[in-house]
Amino acid sequence: MQDIYPDMIKNLPEADIPFNGVRGWVAQGENHQIVFFDIEPIGEVPRHSHGAQWGMVIDGDMDLTIDGETKKYRKGDHYFIPDGVLHSAKFNRRTIVMDYFAESDRYKLK
Repeated sequence: MQDIYPDMIKNLPEADIPFNGVRGWVAQGENHQIVFFDIEPIGEVPRHSHGAQWGMVIDGDMDLTIDGETKKYRKGDHYFIPDGVLHSAKFNRRTIVMDYFAESDRYKLK
């Protein structure tokens, strides 16, 4: 998989993400963040919750568990995680996703 994101995305501020193998560039709004993720095959992201999240798989795939229900999301698929709902994800190969977070401080910037 080649680099997906053009310089206009890679020149955005980078998110401070607590997982090795995950990079994200943040488009910051007053009440939200849009994060353009590049995720290596890192395995499992533990169960957690936060504000509402809508996302789309740009390339690759992931197993996403939302409120106890697991589904594989592939290129072109989108998902919605309601505010406060527990969820986790598993990445077995490089995956590119774009996520909209309904909170302005989901990620701190590097």
